Amino acid sequence: MTEEPAGGDLSRLRQLNAVAVLRELRGDQPLTLTELSKRTGLSRASTEDVARDLLGRGWLTEVAPASGSVGRPARRYRFNAGAGRLLGVDVGGHKVLALVTDLDGEVISQTRLEIDPEAGRRARLAALDRCVSKALTKASARGWAGTSARSGDGQIWATGVATTGLVDGTGKVMLSDSLPEWSGVDLAAHVRRLVPGPVRVENDCKLAALAETWRGVARYASDVVFLLAGLRTGAGLIIDGKLHRGFANWSGEIGALPAAGWQQAPQHLHRWLDQTPHPEGFERVFVAARAGDEGALAAVHDYVRDLAVGASALVLTLDPQLVVIGGGFSRSADVMVEPLRRELDRWCLRTPEIRVSAFADEGVALGAVRLALDEVESTITTGLRP
Repeated sequence: MTEEPAGGDLSRLRQLNAVAVLRELRGDQPLTLTELSKRTGLSRASTEDVARDLLGRGWLTEVAPASGSVGRPARRYRFNAGAGRLLGVDVGGHKVLALVTDLDGEVISQTRLEIDPEAGRRARLAALDRCVSKALTKASARGWAGTSARSGDGQIWATGVATTGLVDGTGKVMLSDSLPEWSGVDLAAHVRRLVPGPVRVENDCKLAALAETWRGVARYASDVVFLLAGLRTGAGLIIDGKLHRGFANWSGEIGALPAAGWQQAPQHLHRWLDQTPHPEGFERVFVAARAGDEGALAAVHDYVRDLAVGASALVLTLDPQLVVIGGGFSRSADVMVEPLRRELDRWCLRTPEIRVSAFADEGVALGAVRLALDEVESTITTGLRP
């Protein structure tokens, strides 16, 4: 990284230097100033200035020298993941899931509440409130005071919220076809009444895709199509390593096109369940298919065939390195992957690698944590701390 300021913008240069140092310290091992200088390309003096500033702002901590060291040991620094906390919330059709993590995304507490899919706005927001409260209480019981002053370490620095539907830049749900009374909910404003710090809201499919490129099976891929396969179907797109939102944040909504097949895909599973009712619900279809039941196998095949129509359109448009299957049905991906691959082979000029998320239906909440972390990391370049 060059240390010559462009246009005399010294403050911008310091911010970029801080980003470079923090990026190198996000690993597991602490580093000395000399090591940081070599890795970032900064001079020793600049590296020391940046480290001193980040220490004062709480981003770094100095590691004690190893016992038995001879002479004056070199100072070593590491990223201070415990300086603050992040909150990630997934407001889904059947559940609300809240995660409290440190600044590295390591989960400190987790709370999940089931909810009636027909619940209206008031009931769903009340469930959201209870879930967040319980998650914060659990984190507090683990030695962290979630209601401490804003300036104190261990505070919620930022919150990410995932929801079904189309979300605008202010955190308001513009349109939701699947949840009653959910269109028009200002989720960002509601959550700000529950926790300190900035709140960002995003579509759940997009955040599930973000989670995969952060800590999931797509960590090393730059171009990814994420398929949310569950009681409803959606997509999230990663292009050049970044979440693609589109001009109005509507990217990936190919399911709105009836010809894409996603609207009718779950109906094949519904029909099989209507003939063989079982308390296990949709999972029963996949269990029966795995056991060789011809009717269940046909239902899964028809579901995958419709899923593949929209997926093929996305693959042909983006030419991704990976297609990732996530969502509730990903637990049964062993009976879905090969049929999906065969369908993509029929329509695509090149079938990308297909991988299965390891997060199941928890990936959306983890993506919300990543969204909160993005907000925190943006403060590095503004020179502020949440």
